[in-house]
Amino acid sequence: MNVFYNKNGIGDVLLVQLQMEKPEEIKPEISGDITLIKDGADQIVGFNLFHASSYIDFPETQAVDLSEELVTALQNALEKNDIGYTLEVDLSPKFVVGYVETKEKHPNADKLSVCQVAVGTETLQIVCGAPNVEQGQKVVVAKVGAIMPSGTLIRDAELRGVASSGMICSAKELALPDAPQEKGILVLPEDAEIGSSFEVKA
Repeated sequence: MNVFYNKNGIGDVLLVQLQMEKPEEIKPEISGDITLIKDGADQIVGFNLFHASSYIDFPETQAVDLSEELVTALQNALEKNDIGYTLEVDLSPKFVVGYVETKEKHPNADKLSVCQVAVGTETLQIVCGAPNVEQGQKVVVAKVGAIMPSGTLIRDAELRGVASSGMICSAKELALPDAPQEKGILVLPEDAEIGSSFEVKA
């Protein structure tokens, strides 16, 4: 689940995305302060919560973090608007410390590498174009479902015929202060804990 709130830009509306893939057919359904977004199979793929600040206490920055408190508030909002739908939300961190176990040359692109990256509970295959990525590095991984500071949503992808799940990030992509302008991923200290959360300021 991803949430978006920009009161100055679109008003007091919280946009909730439950599926990353955009459905071919969209059917809106209004119930009180909530507009459900359904696909052609009548499955709920998202919803818009109007008068959102009357349901949720937003931080002054208006950046909304996905948390148990937010999920509870959204579930209460659904119930108050007579919608019988239970939210199932993955609250695991989307930016984590990864370890590059292997790096191989991409079979169809000279400037791309295919990396196997351990992120604690699993190993992800990530296609990376950074010139400085190497086996044995600790890096920051944006997992599928992560929203970058730029607003880009990380999805499963296929790059030149090779599957890629996630992104190995540069300091610039993470919007870190004093990030170098040169191309290259951020390499973390050796004592960084694999699988631990890496805090990103959206």
